[in-house]
Amino acid sequence: MPHNETDFLRLDGYEAQTPQIEERFWQHIEGEQDMLTVLAEHHTDDARHSFYVLHNDAVTWGIPGEPQIVALHLQRDPDARTFRFEHAELPLPAMAQSWLIARGCPKETIHLPDGMGTRPADKTTRALQERVMSDGDHFALLTSYTADTTDRPEIMVLLRALDERAPLPFRILVEEADLDAWTHTLREGAFATFEEATEWWQNHFAGDAAPLPTAPPPVRCSPLPTMHAPPAPPAPAAPPRGRSR
Repeated sequence: MPHNETDFLRLDGYEAQTPQIEERFWQHIEGEQDMLTVLAEHHTDDARHSFYVLHNDAVTWGIPGEPQIVALHLQRDPDARTFRFEHAELPLPAMAQSWLIARGCPKETIHLPDGMGTRPADKTTRALQERVMSDGDHFALLTSYTADTTDRPEIMVLLRALDERAPLPFRILVEEADLDAWTHTLREGAFATFEEATEWWQNHFAGDAAPLPTAPPPVRCSPLPTMHAPPAPPAPAAPPRGRSR
């Protein structure tokens, strides 16, 4: 269910720093605030920063395949009673956690509590989620597709390593949920070229894909500037929306 506190963003008495920020905040956050569910949150003791992993239930009724997770970093000035914000719309909670950690949120404070969403089904899923949280800033998001109209919702993510020296720079993540067991699995495949990755992507949606090729852990290094991304693969056809989580 969406959050039932009227001020769960802790902005009572605050105003946006500029009219432009106010407009953007309404467009991206406030306009759908009653449809947001807090999956994880952290607030600094001085009340200047809040970090949120949110699920936007409104997206389930919008364009098929769009990411449903919002990473939100609120920055307040308690003296001036103003705020500004950054946000990102991402397909997986672990990616939202990584985005927040890169902006100063302590990793140990932004884990999803037990009972919030489906549980990792195995050790492989837990380990990969932890790695995405830690190394997510080493990859650029090229595209994703969230299919949530069945009892086994699936999220696919196509990433590219920011380090152009990486031998297998293209990664596909596949998360599949089992709503009967209330668990999910997360798997990763590695590809040498964009064409190989997108061919697997399209074959998967056609029901004719081979198993994901084994992905070695990425080499840890300082992130490099993002290069121009190749065009994303076309979104697969999907049935009309009709189910919210």
